[in-house]
Amino acid sequence: MADQNLIAPCGMNCAICSGHLRENKPCPGCNFDDKDKTKLCIVCKIKNCTKRTGKFCFDCTDFPCDLLKHLDARYQKNYHMSEIENLQEIKKNGINKFIVNQEKKWACPKCGNLICCHNGLCYFCDQDKLKAKKHKYRWEE
Repeated sequence: MADQNLIAPCGMNCAICSGHLRENKPCPGCNFDDKDKTKLCIVCKIKNCTKRTGKFCFDCTDFPCDLLKHLDARYQKNYHMSEIENLQEIKKNGINKFIVNQEKKWACPKCGNLICCHNGLCYFCDQDKLKAKKHKYRWEE
């Protein structure tokens, strides 16, 4: 079973994040040390929220707040996933069942490792696609 600490306060599963899955200096996840995180992750207002009384945003009287709604709308539009739905599932069924469901939902059909929610690629099977994509971005710079 995946580490429960890889589930961010906002409901993001850091185990399927491109920052966590990357080969070079992988992000440890929102609930861990800020070393190797992007600045955006370090200064995240949701992660650093002081209104929350527990581990997750649903532990706040403002749930879902405007920040979470904005993040959720962006993720629904760009990545076809919802942090708010994730949080509702965690609250209803518990963190362990949520993680099991996430591992099934995001499993690579070829190797069983997790697929990245941001680009839909398996960082184990799709190395050639990842390298081509990385090369393309470097070429365009």
